[in-house]
Amino acid sequence: MTSKFEVDSVYNEMRLDTYLSLVAEVSRSHAGKLLKDGCVTVNGKERDKAYLVKQGDVVEVELPEQVECDIPAEDIPINIVYQDSDVAVINKQQGLTVHPANNVYTGTLVNALLYHVKDLSGINGVLRPGIVHRLDKDTSGLMMVAKNDFAHNSLAAQIQTKECRRIYTALVEGVIKEDSGIVDKAIARSTADRKKMAVCNDGRNAVTLYTVMKRYRQNTLLRLELKTGRTHQIRVHCKYLGHPVVGDATYGYKNQRFKLDGQLLHASEIMFTHPRTGEQMHFTADLPDYFKRVLEILDKEQGVKL
Repeated sequence: MTSKFEVDSVYNEMRLDTYLSLVAEVSRSHAGKLLKDGCVTVNGKERDKAYLVKQGDVVEVELPEQVECDIPAEDIPINIVYQDSDVAVINKQQGLTVHPANNVYTGTLVNALLYHVKDLSGINGVLRPGIVHRLDKDTSGLMMVAKNDFAHNSLAAQIQTKECRRIYTALVEGVIKEDSGIVDKAIARSTADRKKMAVCNDGRNAVTLYTVMKRYRQNTLLRLELKTGRTHQIRVHCKYLGHPVVGDATYGYKNQRFKLDGQLLHASEIMFTHPRTGEQMHFTADLPDYFKRVLEILDKEQGVKL
């Protein structure tokens, strides 16, 4: 459901998230979430929550339909790498959606967490309990999960301040000549396809660091680090470089060389400060077997003895 508001003089120079909380009748945190998810535009452009609205601005908000739902706990196998009374670290498998959406309330990581994890934070509501950050359905790897609101606030703040570090491994199409680089390109929803994201001058700031781990004849293995956390950020930035992630049906090549069920993108490393103890936490996750098999094929093609 899309709602449109024209800013009255009484709201002039008010922060956008505050304005949304008043006119759309949502909490300020929910307003911030809508902004982060690209559900809000001002005069046709996405803006940050701190943007000061001006009289005459036209604010459009895509509000999800309000539904009563009961998210069931489901015995879906998940790999819990670590767990204590405050946090859990999950190595999510490819093909598993993180949270319910679009009237689908089963078969997600949240359903599995409700079954396997005793407590979860409630900050993100009934649809996203414990979810501090997310991975795309077909991206595998490490995720932090908050088991109470205290932990959730701390972990979310660490992501915002970049204290939390998230490292990914990806196999991309083509050979990248530079040994390392930075992609500092804003991202917004594509005007051509609202289901996709795209590099856009008027989008939200997005920064990705990359380092070449290995070059193959037609591919490059990359280590990537997120400095921001925009939707589809790595996949969009790799496409911008002209080297989309192998297996990415949305942003990559239509004719895939390998028979894959999704992109070869894996959250291989995560570092954060424990919310309660202050301990520096560091976790790594090996590449999934299907990812390793592709690398083995590429090694054989280059005559590398395994």
